[in-house]
Amino acid sequence: MIQQPRSDRGQAFPIYIMMVAGLLFLALAFFAVGKASALRNGSQGAADAAALAAAQQARDDFGTGFYASLPGNTLDIFLGAPFVPPCSEAERLANANEADMTLCVPSYGYLRDTITVKVKGRDPVDSPVLPGSESKFAKAEATALIEFRCPNPKAIDANSDGVQDLFIFTCRNGKILKIAPGSPPPWKSVSTTLFDVRLVDQ
Repeated sequence: MIQQPRSDRGQAFPIYIMMVAGLLFLALAFFAVGKASALRNGSQGAADAAALAAAQQARDDFGTGFYASLPGNTLDIFLGAPFVPPCSEAERLANANEADMTLCVPSYGYLRDTITVKVKGRDPVDSPVLPGSESKFAKAEATALIEFRCPNPKAIDANSDGVQDLFIFTCRNGKILKIAPGSPPPWKSVSTTLFDVRLVDQ
């Protein structure tokens, strides 16, 4: 009696199913990692924009106090004084970038102040292959520096009456500013020369 060769098709089918399931799991895992990375980048962009916006608004708000410090030559006191960080501006930029601001704090120092902002993204990772990912949100932090770059101004008392009539600022970027406290120029025309605003590593 001749035996018929046994078919391997029945044995191969479960292996095929396992391979397909494994590949599907890997595809979903790669997708989850990619989504998490994209969400993280988006949150970092929101944090950067929020911190810069707050620092730039703070610089814009310095004008009144800065000019008020000049006649009495109290610039050092002004530069060392704390300020209220404009966190509403940071929050506005975070919202515009689909994130929620969770922290906005200043750090004070002579000639150098910083504003640190933390944000949380609004979209969860939400992957079927990552348990708990439906409640995982991307978080990011950024710090912006506000640096006075025109130290040691030269004060001139033209009338010898004890009141400084002119301040000459020689700045690190090579620019020279002349500011008369009695008739100061519009703040926006000089603020970007006097103060540098940029992101810094944490």
